Order: sequence, then C-alpha cells, then structure tokens
Amino acid sequence: MNHVPSEGPSEGPAESSSEDPSEGSSGGPSARPAERALTAPTVSCVFVCHDGRGRVLLARRSAGARDEPGAWDTGAGALEHGESFEAAVRREVREEYLAEALAVETLGVRNILRGDPVSHWVALLFAVRVDPDRVAIGEPDKFDALGWFPLDALPRPQHSQLGETLALFGRSLATPA
Repeated sequence: MNHVPSEGPSEGPAESSSEDPSEGSSGGPSARPAERALTAPTVSCVFVCHDGRGRVLLARRSAGARDEPGAWDTGAGALEHGESFEAAVRREVREEYLAEALAVETLGVRNILRGDPVSHWVALLFAVRVDPDRVAIGEPDKFDALGWFPLDALPRPQHSQLGETLALFGRSLATPA
C-alpha cells in the first residue's frame, strides 16, 4: 500500500468543493447536493481510480466527514447543471486527487436510498485510470489519507457503499473490452 497522509475536517467525497456554502438549505434547486438528496433524487458521479495494474485508489474520510468518518471510500461528486458525466468525473478527479483522468469508462448506475430521513442518490459509476505518481490529496477538509490497494487486500473500515461500487468495478475487469 502507498499511503499519503493529510490533515483537516471532511464533509465526505459525495460533495463537490466547488459548491457555494451559502447556497440555500430548503432542499430546492439551490440547495447543496446532500440537502437536495433529502427531498429529490440527486445525481452523483462515483469513480474508482485505478492504476491499470490491479490497484485501486481509496481515500480515508477524515474525522469531520459528513458521514462515515474513518471509512475508506472511492471518489464521488455531484453532477453540476449543464455538465456532461465525463466532464464531472474529470473535474472531481482533479479536485479530489490533483490528478488528470487518463481514461474514463462508464461502469453502470445505482439507485441509492440511505439513512433516516432517506437521502436519494442516483449514482453513475465510472472507472478512471490515473498515474499513481501524480495523485495527492486535493481536499484535505474531506480526506486524511490516500492509499493504493489490490482488490483482495482492501483496508478497513470501509464506507457502506464501497462493496457494491467495487463489485461493479470488478465485473468490468472480468468483461473483455
């Protein structure tokens, strides 16, 4: 494992750092994605960064994370109005990991209902190849460590959504292109 530490509180990888914290909290169109997800389905682009050699990049959510602090997870971010899926993924990879997406592949979609009250996310999943030497923590307020792991040696604890996300990623590896 390659481990890159950092410090700082977190809101979790499901929110984009480019969002305006002064946006409304009514759950309407101007609300932050996590708030909108309580009243309407919200689109999130979830991405599994990999090195093309069998390792995936996971981020450990910091103590101040919006949910599941200390859990290891993939990257994710809300789709912004007028943005293509691939543009959202490329933007989020740059924001979260300071790296360029070398290749982006669509894996599938998940309908995620979690919590009480229920938050509703439509998660589009992507595999993203990145250069491991170019990866660093870009959002220290959300993550306190990054690590590269083979799929058969993942760290714990894991985010509640990680297993299903990596299952889709694993199926893409088993399917010839």
